[in-house]
Amino acid sequence: MIKKSPAKRDNITVLSASRVTCLCWIPACAGMTQYCVNEPFGFNAGMVNNIPPPAHDRQEKMRPSLAKNVAPREVWAWAMYDFANSGYTTVVITAIFNAYFVSVVAGNQPWATFAWTAALAVSYAAIMLTAPLIGAYADAYAAKKKLLALTTVGCVTFTALLALAGPDSLWLAIPLIVLSNFFYGSGENLIAAFLPELARGRALGRVSGWGWSLGYVGGLVSLGACLAYVTWAQEQGQQAADFVPVTMLITAALFALASLPVFLFLKERAVPQPHLQGLNLMQESFARLKQTLDHAKNYRDLRRFLACTVFYQAGIQTVITLAAIYAQQAMHFTTQQTITLILVVNITAAIGAFLFGHLQDRIGHVRAIALTLLGWIAVVALAWAAQDAGMFWAAANLAGLCMGASQSAGRALVGLLSPATRRAEFFGLWGLAVKLSSILGPLTYGAVSWISQGDHRLAMLITGSYFVAGLAILAGVNVRRGRLAALRREEP
Repeated sequence: MIKKSPAKRDNITVLSASRVTCLCWIPACAGMTQYCVNEPFGFNAGMVNNIPPPAHDRQEKMRPSLAKNVAPREVWAWAMYDFANSGYTTVVITAIFNAYFVSVVAGNQPWATFAWTAALAVSYAAIMLTAPLIGAYADAYAAKKKLLALTTVGCVTFTALLALAGPDSLWLAIPLIVLSNFFYGSGENLIAAFLPELARGRALGRVSGWGWSLGYVGGLVSLGACLAYVTWAQEQGQQAADFVPVTMLITAALFALASLPVFLFLKERAVPQPHLQGLNLMQESFARLKQTLDHAKNYRDLRRFLACTVFYQAGIQTVITLAAIYAQQAMHFTTQQTITLILVVNITAAIGAFLFGHLQDRIGHVRAIALTLLGWIAVVALAWAAQDAGMFWAAANLAGLCMGASQSAGRALVGLLSPATRRAEFFGLWGLAVKLSSILGPLTYGAVSWISQGDHRLAMLITGSYFVAGLAILAGVNVRRGRLAALRREEP
């Protein structure tokens, strides 16, 4: 966390350029650390920041993007957690277990897709109820890293236990999905809350993009390992009920191994916040949450962006949750074809996250997100109209580019609009918005497919309305005003 010197807090410098106006608080320190507040459509960091020329050493090139006293290996360790947990969402939620659940565990019943989305909805509802409280506790006791360790152990354990799920085992598969996804989502919120401690304000998008792009590489590694095993198993004449359980063990093992750097190298820089007298831990967490909601009027642009997040993430979460199901049910892909498709999409997603991480710092967070939402609308139209594999492959790869870009940009913008002393708590609210969208979007798709007797194309078309709504709400987000609110209204 970068701390302000009280003597210099009101030292405001106004810098103007052809299409950017920044209000910067510049502390009297070597390195010119700056807090920048930008025009409504974001900022052009290169026009206003005194960035030292990059050195030839790779680590030195990273340092202008990092907060004071942050070592490059800490950022690598933080990004490695994205690498680690992406295997879970790629293999379990997106590519393999979801289609296995519908076709094998639920026996391809008409309600199978809805049952899958309902199970996830229960887990996301649990995350919604607990995320602000976990965030409040993490802020009050500087316990993000300890809680992250707990959620990691939980997700790894219940992912491994998914290997026990087979035909007609809904009674086992549903609780395991609920629990594994709950721990995954809670950990996702906690790791995101480290971002503002690691990156300078002008580089939040760039550093966030590093994490997202490495995360997609992690998804590739896990999915690639699973594909290798599935290919071998099918050559041996094994069926899905034989080889899918093993992929759950592979995914759990890679998650556990790749998450180790974050616990070895990442520092907990937050300091415990003043405690409320006479309250126990639960009461204090609720009290801090109530304070956050009471002060919400001071963060109007963050509130608006969270509302925008609910809608556009509803569309994204639908794609993540049901991609393999749509490929197999609407496009008649085999398991091997579906895994190959998701592998390639992860490559395009990694490229999208990395490139847009740099682009959004140049053109502005809001413009970057708006661009990706237009891309998502095109994805839905292509997937709905696709009658052959070629058009569907084009839609899927465009979705990969948009997914990496929109996820990275959203996380960075929340960090930019959040007050320093309540970062974990506001990231908890962001997580709440994402999880609400994870209920809304997939449940809508599942309900439409059930009511329409399996019309997955209609369900996909309706998904596009969420991106349109998100784009409309995003137009009212003013980054400059929101950043000022975050800097000037930091609660002690």
